[in-house]
Amino acid sequence: MRSAWDPDILPEMPPITAAGWLRAGLRVAALSPVIFGGLALLLLVRLVERPVWGLHRPWTPFITQAVCRATLRIIGLRHAARGDLMHQPGGVVANHSSWLDIFVLNAHDRVYFVSKAEVSRWPLIGWLARATGTVFIRRDPRDARLQKRIFEDRLRTGHKLLFFPEGTSTDSTTILPFKSTLFAAFFSDEMQPIAWIQPVSVTYRAPAGVDRRFYGWWGDMDFAGHFLAVLAAPRQGSVEVVHHAPLKVADFADRKALAAACEAAVRSATAERDAQTGVAAGGDGGRDSQDGAGE
Repeated sequence: MRSAWDPDILPEMPPITAAGWLRAGLRVAALSPVIFGGLALLLLVRLVERPVWGLHRPWTPFITQAVCRATLRIIGLRHAARGDLMHQPGGVVANHSSWLDIFVLNAHDRVYFVSKAEVSRWPLIGWLARATGTVFIRRDPRDARLQKRIFEDRLRTGHKLLFFPEGTSTDSTTILPFKSTLFAAFFSDEMQPIAWIQPVSVTYRAPAGVDRRFYGWWGDMDFAGHFLAVLAAPRQGSVEVVHHAPLKVADFADRKALAAACEAAVRSATAERDAQTGVAAGGDGGRDSQDGAGE
């Protein structure tokens, strides 16, 4: 059972001490060559990949995965995964808590994110998203047919498209009802008989002594402030990625039934975490995310 939460009530982030500023500076200095060096290498390799293999990316996903793992190591965020990765054609859906999700999910699987179109214009993040093969979508119904065709082309290529059905990020303790819009692409005559969806749970545990919502990024929270608070932390918590059993699209009557089944699977891992920590699950709220797709 979920209890409601107010997305306008933000957590009190720990103040950044002199030692914290030094720690954040050192981590930024370590992250810069990893991220920008990885981006440069990826773009160079893509110069060969694109004319030879087109949408296929036989090498660059491994670069993305290595960069994300190194980033988490530098931040100090412990991460682990359980469950088997899906090998069938199809998509991946996960709950969405933070900008950290991008690094965490990429570190444990070679996936391609689905993002709202505005992200492509963001400094740095937009460049990284375009370079790593993100699929950008608009909330304009007039683009629905084109976006569905892009989805199908990428799925036929063998890409695992990952999207956030909540349509927004949350406080890392909450899972919102899944919206079913993007599930429709898997119900085309061509895709439904062969496509699968793997639900994935991302569960954060905050460092000891701080607000349990420490890793959540939502509402009107400033990205730079949250980023620095995470980098300045003297100790980090952990995150677990749970890969649930893939669901065959053809086994479901429609997109809403599939969305509900995925939501139930994702909730099961967060409910397990809350039972272990003795904390009730959260309710509703959030920040516009990469997905941004509505019902």
